Amino acid sequence: MPLVRTSASSLLIDAGTDSFIEQMLQAGIHARLGRASPAEQASWRSSLPVLARDLADAGLGRVEVLVEHTLPLTSKRADVILAGVHPKTRKPSYIVVELKQWSRATTFEDDPHLVDVAGMPGGPKLHPVAQVRGYCEYLADFLVALADQPDGLAGAAYLHNAHDPLAVGDLEAYPMDTRGQLFTGADRGAWLDFLRSRLDGGVSGVASADHLLKSRVAPSKQLLAVAADEVRDREQFRLLDEQELAARLVHHEVRRARQSDHKRVVVVSGGPGSGKSVIALSLLGELAREQRTVLHATGSQSFTQTMRRVVGKGSTRTQKLFKYFNDFMTAEKNGLDVLILDEAHRIRQTSANRWTRAQDRTGKAQVDELLAAARVPVFLLDEHQVVRPGEMGSLHEITSHAEAAGFEVVHVNLDGQFRCGGSQVYLDWVLRLLGLLHGGPVPWTGDELSPFEVRVADSPEEMEAFLAEKRKEQDGRPGYRARMAAGYCWPWSDPVDGKLVPDVQIGSWARPWNAKGERRVGDAPPSPLWATEDGGFGQVGCVYTAQGFEYDWSGVILGPDLVWRDGRFTTVRSANKDPMFRSAKSVDDMAFDRLVRNTYKVLLTRGMVGTVLYSTDEETREALRRLAH
Repeated sequence: MPLVRTSASSLLIDAGTDSFIEQMLQAGIHARLGRASPAEQASWRSSLPVLARDLADAGLGRVEVLVEHTLPLTSKRADVILAGVHPKTRKPSYIVVELKQWSRATTFEDDPHLVDVAGMPGGPKLHPVAQVRGYCEYLADFLVALADQPDGLAGAAYLHNAHDPLAVGDLEAYPMDTRGQLFTGADRGAWLDFLRSRLDGGVSGVASADHLLKSRVAPSKQLLAVAADEVRDREQFRLLDEQELAARLVHHEVRRARQSDHKRVVVVSGGPGSGKSVIALSLLGELAREQRTVLHATGSQSFTQTMRRVVGKGSTRTQKLFKYFNDFMTAEKNGLDVLILDEAHRIRQTSANRWTRAQDRTGKAQVDELLAAARVPVFLLDEHQVVRPGEMGSLHEITSHAEAAGFEVVHVNLDGQFRCGGSQVYLDWVLRLLGLLHGGPVPWTGDELSPFEVRVADSPEEMEAFLAEKRKEQDGRPGYRARMAAGYCWPWSDPVDGKLVPDVQIGSWARPWNAKGERRVGDAPPSPLWATEDGGFGQVGCVYTAQGFEYDWSGVILGPDLVWRDGRFTTVRSANKDPMFRSAKSVDDMAFDRLVRNTYKVLLTRGMVGTVLYSTDEETREALRRLAH
């Protein structure tokens, strides 16, 4: 009888008995089923015994079954991976199986990639062949065990309840290959033949399963070649001065780490627009061309999603090089050559949250996990962009943790300024205005080396009208990109009847916040794409969607949580609506003051051409008029 093991616990159970599900539960899979919905539990009780009978009827009694196999560095899981030996090559052979209970399904609105499943709510689903093919490609891209034998991996979607061929006939027109096949209950014979063509029933699958489960995780050479093509020769990646120095230091440390098995940490610090992300993407491209194992990670959903969309445009494989900080809880020690940690000021105390599985809770600080994951960890940060409680990414913290682990630290400070029209004068003006730089506020008199503009609006209507005019095409030239953002001083409602709620109300003027989630709401783009995709103008962004991005003209609404009193800005905790700041125990008044000032510093440094300021407080508006006349 085939053996089943959970990927996490590697416990073995007999899959040929009538108590199949009960034995699975006793073996540890119950931890997953216990959190699943009743419908999902019923699905497993229906699908897994069918697969067990198929394996037995195919004569594959010695194949191993990996149930709920987690894809490396993600929370995604493949339903089943069958592990055995290929009958012809005699090498390890694997089949990724996506189990579906669908009995009737059609393509959705003539889109071959989407499927409408009869009786299933929630809108269209991804074609199961595309789903399983994606799992195969991901595993091939990140598991070293599969790198040298790409033909050893196959994928199949199995619709075991579909006994009427006509009921799912639309789905069979989808392009198929070895890593994406479709089988139904109506062609069970073909399904059993496929299993026998990939797996030898007379040989134990134990060694193959162990080989896969113990595989080192790293981007494959093929994936890196694709990434190199995606990011090479981009004009914005030309590095200057300290930028080039930082990149060269990383290359140096990569060679040194390989030669001497010595580990050194690189920290690159600089203000907004100093080129940190340019360095990150340049390194990603160059190291990929050198066939180094390299990943890019951030702590920002918006930033990571945009990197996947823009840099990885047209290549889902390249998109997989962009990860989150909490993806490395269980990463292999020094499994990567380089881990590029962009926006490192967003490193949190821990990667674990309430959804983290018990077996993945390392008890380590997030920075220690990141330090351990690569031979050369590269941290790029701006200490004045810490805007959330629990964020601890600073030069001091990273250095302390690195030295405690016995690693040397090399620090590069970027003096250049490439945002805000290249105006270091404007950046210093913002820091002094907000009390983040000593010397106190000073009037904005312009920068003779930069045409950067600063304006103050008397109303939100005036601000929006000015930005809308800038967005218009003029003399055949495209208009400027513009966005409005504000401090978190208004409630933030969920959509009502498919429309965003105009929560940001100032007098008779009202606009909605940007969309909350990863789905478009009407013309409003998903939250991660608010700053970069058409449709973002007309909603008000917040620091969590603006951070890490830039646009030509930036409109900033200073809410009642930051007002001008007695010659300086002061913060008002009661006026802030950010749920992150509700608890005085987790965020004391001093921390709140610092985080709010950092928040407005981020918002005020997004513009490339100019910034328009408006405050809801009259005394503050008068002070801004004096300081930015």
